[in-house]
Amino acid sequence: MQHLAGRPDAGMGNAPALQSEADSRLLDLQAIERSHQRSSSYGITRRQRPDLDTLSHPDLALTLESNHALFGHARPVMETLYDQIRNTHSMVILSDASGTILHTLGDNDFLAKADRVALGAGGCWSEQLRGTNAIGTALFEQKPTTVHAQEHYLDANRFLTCSAAPIFDHLGKVLGVLDVSGECGSFHKHTMALVRMSAQMIENHLQAGSFPDGITLHFHSRPEFVGTLVEGIVNFTPGGRFLAANRSALFQLGLPLGALQSHTFSSLFGVPVSMLFDHYRKAAPGLMALYLHSGIQIHARAELRLREQHFQNTREAAIDAPASVPATPAGRGTALPALPDLQMLDTGDERMAAVIAKLRKVIDRDIPILITGETGTGKEWLAQAIHRESVRGATAPFVALNCSAIPENLIEAELFGYEDGAFTGARRKGALGKIAQAHGGTLFLDEIGDMPLALQARLLRVLQERAVAPLGGSRVVPVNFALVCATHQPLREMVARHAFREDLYYRINGLQVKLPPLRERSDLAQLAEMILRHEGGPQAPRFDEQVRSRLLSNRWPGNLRQLANLIRTALAMAAGEERIGLRHLPDDFLDEDDAAGTALPLPDKPCASLSMQDSEWDAIERALRAHGGNVSAASKALGISRNTIYRRLKAHGD
Repeated sequence: MQHLAGRPDAGMGNAPALQSEADSRLLDLQAIERSHQRSSSYGITRRQRPDLDTLSHPDLALTLESNHALFGHARPVMETLYDQIRNTHSMVILSDASGTILHTLGDNDFLAKADRVALGAGGCWSEQLRGTNAIGTALFEQKPTTVHAQEHYLDANRFLTCSAAPIFDHLGKVLGVLDVSGECGSFHKHTMALVRMSAQMIENHLQAGSFPDGITLHFHSRPEFVGTLVEGIVNFTPGGRFLAANRSALFQLGLPLGALQSHTFSSLFGVPVSMLFDHYRKAAPGLMALYLHSGIQIHARAELRLREQHFQNTREAAIDAPASVPATPAGRGTALPALPDLQMLDTGDERMAAVIAKLRKVIDRDIPILITGETGTGKEWLAQAIHRESVRGATAPFVALNCSAIPENLIEAELFGYEDGAFTGARRKGALGKIAQAHGGTLFLDEIGDMPLALQARLLRVLQERAVAPLGGSRVVPVNFALVCATHQPLREMVARHAFREDLYYRINGLQVKLPPLRERSDLAQLAEMILRHEGGPQAPRFDEQVRSRLLSNRWPGNLRQLANLIRTALAMAAGEERIGLRHLPDDFLDEDDAAGTALPLPDKPCASLSMQDSEWDAIERALRAHGGNVSAASKALGISRNTIYRRLKAHGD
């Protein structure tokens, strides 16, 4: 790290800030070292002359045409970004997914120097051709990358300092790279923040342009953030099926893209999509209040890109949640049961009772609480219950942060807030971050073991000083909150191998409690009933005996999260019925249960004569005969999925 001594930012700020920057830079240097090793394996030598070949005008025109959506949405953002760095001996660069430069904007004096190394339109800056460089290395690592001066592999490129961020489409595929390059003496520590946030703007524009027909929901937990760079954006079909989400939406929803693919508007927000249409038939609809499953209120506006006739038809065919699923939390005009408090979570398991007894002794005593346990064991539920039990719970906010899901390019703005003009797309007058939002209430840091080391240093400073400095400003905002953290990671082991800061570990570990996995709990039946009442209300259908048996026999690898998701799905499938049966459960759950060896239950009539002593195949064969070969009817009678029957048929050659 010798080269850091001469950096323009060396020696600036206080010790914690320098420590944070050093941690971040250490991660960058590890990526640089990997890139240098790759460069050597490509057969590139440090002193070789750079390849100055560029695409011909016809070939560049074809490349631009094949990237017309990326170029069209990126160009106005590039112009705004260039206005931020004008007269700094720098340039803004857009490349495609191969590292070929599509477009540049920059100061004339620097553009002339960049041309000497083919850093212009038509030049290719992949690692295979140029060795370690910000564009090529960001493409390979698929994360924001800074390459400064001597870190470039080729000697010819060491006059540069470059900050690059990949641009992803709504499916997570890399489309290209946005980069700011300049003379190494012009390095500024805020350049990367500008680049990352500008890349996020391009991604948002691309996502909006990818779905011309359907519903686009813009939302945030704070109404003033709707319409800014940090808003969540989710796209749905006209009927309400999930299509895409930007990185801020993934963070706020707390779900990965893969998990969201099976959701609808109704399952995410607990209200039928028809309510959205009704809201926008008002003369002045304004922002709509919605609620996540965690109980957190969000404020949303929707764009309904539907033809009028299509709009009417969609209202008839929208994918609605059951009428019993409430729209808002208790106390806000509906019959939804209150979110869990500690008493509600004490449902008969001895280990949970011991955990709750310990917690009651430290609540409101300014002792940080660390909740551990497997993923999905209900750590956020417990954190909310702790908040509700405290004196802060009645009026103060509960603010949750999933540390593993924070988009890298929004970390500073989302956590610490920002001042007016701090970055491209920032809201006028700035905005509060999540930490400041928790002032007076409870700050819940979920999956803190997955927090990057660089961010750990900044967080430690906030916890020590109980003050936060917004991005782009010098003022310090005092904060006071109760702290609850959670993780599934072995933090002590991580501290030993320097993957987690020891000082932060002791700062967050006042009282540590461990939640048991669902398979080891003695109160599974009571938990299932509690979730059913919470999600469906007092009029929700009840489990039949076959479903109850399946719930109690399953190993639940996904713990409470898996159980809650299954019950939500079952409620939607059983809308209007009095009982939840096996036919209302997802096929994958039944398949996994069958594969684990769950015995076939007695079938309904006309197969009532079948006994549990019959072989599995014999039972299937008899059921199929009884129902005239109808697989759906046989699966319903046997209480197994159709896929299971099809697999058995295939195995027997039928």
